[in-house]
Amino acid sequence: MTEQQSFMEVETENIPDILPILPLFDAALFPKMVLPLIVMQGDSVRLVDEAMSKDRIIGLVVSKKSSQENDHSRTDLYSIGTSAMILRMAKSEDNKAQLLVQGLSRFRIKEFIDGKPYLQSRVEHIKDFGEKDKETEAMMSNIVGLFSRIVELSPGLPRELGAMAISIHDPGILANMVASTINSTIEEKQRILETDNVAERLKEVTRMVNYQLEILELGNKIQTQVKGDMDKQQKEYYLRQQLKAIRDELGEKDENTVEIEEYRAKIAEKNLPPEAKKEAERELNRLARMHPSSSEYTVASTYLDWLTSIPWNQSTADTLNIKKAVKILDEDHFGLEKAKKRIIEYLAVRKLNPDSKGPILCFAGPPGTGKTSLGRSVARALGRKFVRISLGGVRDEAEIRGHRRTYVGALPGRIIQEIRRAESNNPVFMLDEIDKVGSDFRGDPSSALLEVLDPEQNFSFSDHYLDVPFDLSKVMFITTANLLDPIPPALRDRMEVLELLGYTEDEKVKIANRYLIPRQRKENGLKAEHISLTAGAVRGIISGYTREAGLRNLEREIATICRGVATKIAEGDIESAVIKSVNVAKYLGQIRFVPEIVERAATPGIAIGLAWTQTGGEILFIEATAMKGKKGLTLTGQLGDVMKESATAALSFIRSNAASLGISEEFFETHDIHIHVPAGAIPKDGPSAGVTMLTALSSLLMNKTVKEKLAMTGEITLRGQVLPVGGIKEKVLAAHRAGIKTLILPKRNKKDIEDIPKKVQKEIRFHFTDSMPEVLKIALEK
Repeated sequence: MTEQQSFMEVETENIPDILPILPLFDAALFPKMVLPLIVMQGDSVRLVDEAMSKDRIIGLVVSKKSSQENDHSRTDLYSIGTSAMILRMAKSEDNKAQLLVQGLSRFRIKEFIDGKPYLQSRVEHIKDFGEKDKETEAMMSNIVGLFSRIVELSPGLPRELGAMAISIHDPGILANMVASTINSTIEEKQRILETDNVAERLKEVTRMVNYQLEILELGNKIQTQVKGDMDKQQKEYYLRQQLKAIRDELGEKDENTVEIEEYRAKIAEKNLPPEAKKEAERELNRLARMHPSSSEYTVASTYLDWLTSIPWNQSTADTLNIKKAVKILDEDHFGLEKAKKRIIEYLAVRKLNPDSKGPILCFAGPPGTGKTSLGRSVARALGRKFVRISLGGVRDEAEIRGHRRTYVGALPGRIIQEIRRAESNNPVFMLDEIDKVGSDFRGDPSSALLEVLDPEQNFSFSDHYLDVPFDLSKVMFITTANLLDPIPPALRDRMEVLELLGYTEDEKVKIANRYLIPRQRKENGLKAEHISLTAGAVRGIISGYTREAGLRNLEREIATICRGVATKIAEGDIESAVIKSVNVAKYLGQIRFVPEIVERAATPGIAIGLAWTQTGGEILFIEATAMKGKKGLTLTGQLGDVMKESATAALSFIRSNAASLGISEEFFETHDIHIHVPAGAIPKDGPSAGVTMLTALSSLLMNKTVKEKLAMTGEITLRGQVLPVGGIKEKVLAAHRAGIKTLILPKRNKKDIEDIPKKVQKEIRFHFTDSMPEVLKIALEK
């Protein structure tokens, strides 16, 4: 038997006439209704304890006071209340009692009785009166219909309440149930409780239900209209206003206000230049007037973030210790004396004149000669930050100058982005691969670089996004290029070109021992005692497995050997390895480049020329042969137009000077001549092979071989003059790598030999000439 069933058996006659009184201040209990209560006052808790130890029946009376107070005087209570059965009671740790009570019947207080710490009174139980007639049934039906509508419009009320109201047939219980459920004041509910006549009670409840239903329907109508009219922005505004009101109540500041104050503090702290500060304050004032949900708000706040995060006045102090800078440069790179000398000169000038502008240097040379790493070394020597961007394939001018803020997702250009990332306004800034900048319909980045790389203009560099000048004159710009020809003349004119030549074999050996081998040991988990390479092994790798001006392939081959040794050590086959020239092939395979100079040049009709490529210099074999025919000239080897014209000019010179050269003039009438340049898959062009072609033809027709280990370069004219050509430095180094001992060069190229390493100059014998007869006299065996 449940507690609720035990309540049903309690008759009015069984309810005591003296009841402990528990005041209610925020709710009213009707007969047959259930109400949860929390009792916190000490006297009231004692009242509940004593009631639970007896019959669990108490009296609940509404207090006229609206606050929870311990002292409720007798005059504070209404005279009519409800007797109730305590169905459940639970106590918490702080001595609070949680009750679930159900109303039994109404009573009237006759008198209060003293003797207890809580209120108790003698009561008179009140019964409902009035007969159930047609009018009563009509009012009940009306109330049920109205109440069902209230339940539909009230999301907080369970839907089962409508069905429950339909199932109640007692008019008094229906009135009590509806009155206790709908939203009304305590005074209105007390007035219902005090009404004895059931018909009158139903009328009062009908009035309350009608009023409540009108409010709900009006609220629902307003909600529907507002929901239909309110778009997303209005809804966000409404919610933000509510949030603002809540924050005001909590004493918190609005996020928007906090953000504006933070920006204002940043602007004051950064000490911006006048023009930048004016623009920042103007944008901040616009931001303060914007709503945070506006799309322009994000654009303005992003712009202010950039303006306040750029290092307008933050600089790193230069290390002006010349000897220390020399030591750092020598530690990081072997050779490159010309570039190092220029850096030291810059430091010296900075020491004497701190306000001097940074130079615009261009390191030009073949791949792998240390251009990019030299830039890092320069930054370390100066004590500056180092930033690098690659310009290879850049075709959009906005990459340099940025996008205007009218575009969605606009950002500053790469220059400003990297300056901010460096957190310094005087870094060493490397523009890598400047010769590979492209141009298309989006603009020409090389034109944008004209301002960046001009010391007379870059003190007020204007990025399209910032739209305020930024001083780049303190930045030390270093550019790198493999070729100078693709660089536009106006841009090239703004740079001081320092050519980084290829390395000689001796230099490569020293660099390998000092830098490459230790680095590859470390990267492959080896120590010095695990692997060592003899000088002969390193030379064998250089000559037999690489053919380059730089060092990249050499380092790859050394890495291959280190990996092979590491594998054997990891497998437990060996504990250490000494790599000698005889066992290099064990790790790298068969030799890839075999010297062909002696055996190929020992036949008449073969001469060795010199060519310039993007990766440095190369030697070039030119072969000529003659056969029976009718004055034909065949040229093969994928030659360009200029090279073909050089061959034709060489043949014309020989025919016009056949008598002086000892060649029969009838020979050309009965023979065809074929000139071939091996490595036919590689396109070749340029005028510098003219001397070599003429020498090869003369060797063939005079039946004299070209001297051993001799090479030449130069352009020829029909009159037999030898004209200067370019790329002399690279060509000489290529000849030295190939083992050439004698070189024939145009006389006007003599000045280019000054930059050749002294060791190379000692090991090669140079002949400078301006006429072809002299070339033939030097080149051909007697």
